[in-house]
Amino acid sequence: MFCYQCEQTAGCTACTGNAGVCGKRADTARLQDKLTGALIGLARATEGNEYLITGDTSRLVLEGLFTTVTNVNFNNDTITELIRRVEKERERLVPDCFVCTVSCGKNNNYDMNNLWEADEDVRSLKSLILFGIRGVAAYAYHAAVLGYTDDTINRFFFKALFAIGMDDWGMDELLPIVLEVGEINLKCMALLDRANTETYGNPVPTQVSLTVEKGPFIVISGHDLYDLKQLLEQTKDKGINIYTHGEMLPAHAYPELKKYLHLKGNFGTAWQNQQKEFADIPAPVLFTTNCLMPPKKSYADRVFTTEVVSYPEMVHIGKERDFTPVIEKALSLGGYPEDMHFTGINGGKTVMTGFSHHAVLSVADTVIDAVKSGAIKHFFLVGGCDGAKPGRNYYTEFVKQTPADSIVLTLACGKYRFNDLDLGTIGGLPRIMDMGQCNDAYSAIKVAVALAEAFDCGVNDLPLSMVLSWYEQKAVCILLTLLHLGIKNILLGPSLPAFISPNVLQYLVENYNIAPISTPEEDLHR
Repeated sequence: MFCYQCEQTAGCTACTGNAGVCGKRADTARLQDKLTGALIGLARATEGNEYLITGDTSRLVLEGLFTTVTNVNFNNDTITELIRRVEKERERLVPDCFVCTVSCGKNNNYDMNNLWEADEDVRSLKSLILFGIRGVAAYAYHAAVLGYTDDTINRFFFKALFAIGMDDWGMDELLPIVLEVGEINLKCMALLDRANTETYGNPVPTQVSLTVEKGPFIVISGHDLYDLKQLLEQTKDKGINIYTHGEMLPAHAYPELKKYLHLKGNFGTAWQNQQKEFADIPAPVLFTTNCLMPPKKSYADRVFTTEVVSYPEMVHIGKERDFTPVIEKALSLGGYPEDMHFTGINGGKTVMTGFSHHAVLSVADTVIDAVKSGAIKHFFLVGGCDGAKPGRNYYTEFVKQTPADSIVLTLACGKYRFNDLDLGTIGGLPRIMDMGQCNDAYSAIKVAVALAEAFDCGVNDLPLSMVLSWYEQKAVCILLTLLHLGIKNILLGPSLPAFISPNVLQYLVENYNIAPISTPEEDLHR
């Protein structure tokens, strides 16, 4: 196998043995490469046949790309079936090519070894495109579940996949597409924001308990709010409480979800702690998206998956979303006999969420006045993916050391490093504001742009520092969006991506002044 798409890749170079650090086996990695090659072949088949692309074609591409995101699918059978569907769709587009004996790219899959063995700068740029569109596809998939699609976004996936398959393209051809990934992701995050808010209402600041009440309960992890909605409906009046986990925490802030009284609180912290936190848990856990880790025996019998998430021998809930097996498991396990009082990693008993761009901009005058008066002197955006690699406690220490006259905006699962801290308030505003899931980077962008307009300056001129953590491919597309917007001086950690070649890194440094994190003390004074 060869895989270096996540932050924890072996030796900061690549996973090349029998299994990846994420637990993905080598044969699964090869199948995911074959799936990607099939998607590139499908994109080639659309050239000159764009009019034949249907909604089902686009949905298949989203599903294929999302399946290859880190910690989503470990199941060879489902990946193999997906490859078959992609190849069948390609045959529908170019039936005559399948009786042709000449290989032109339209009647065969792309060989991913051509990418992994390419010139390091070409490989780096193509990796940025590939990993970026995998992240964008995840967001587009969630929006599509709610009935929101965009032809511009969908058509771009074919363009990007086609570019990855062009073995004679260099930096001049590839670099514009890298930045276009960021542009398209901005459109996609806006689309998903609209899908979520028009379906479930604008998030409102909400305090979330970390206590699990006695009795049957279900833990739901991932990002898909629609799955949560269906689970809440099906468990209503059944004496089962629902607890979010990981990136599902911001669901508590949506009016159409928080109205369910049995949506009680949040269980656990970030994804990388699940094997410890789920050990012997007397409740089922439903994974709707990444991040799934290989389940331990102590709780493997109570793990359920749905949508594109799949793991061998785990019960999978199909597209009809009949969660009866999950409900029956919850009732049979019975939950805890008494209330269990859990805390965040810093000892906090509750956390806050719901500070989306709607909530923050509704008090924009208060924020602007606080800046003008000097009550708020600086904003820090500290967020992104969490992970298991040592050194991520940097983000906890960084936030603890932020000045008392500063605001910390955060999002995604990286917030679990500090979201249970009580840093007090400024003018009634909490100093830590959780803006939501990783895709809610859109909220951070909206707030930054609004502040820049209010102070008649550029975003780069604001008293704003961006200190980001990354782990998987959604973080890649968000980073590319920030670069597309021309945002500079980003600090990235805990380590730089293995797929960034020295020359590409130099380009990012020279044009965007991107830099790795160092120490909290040093970075606070940059």
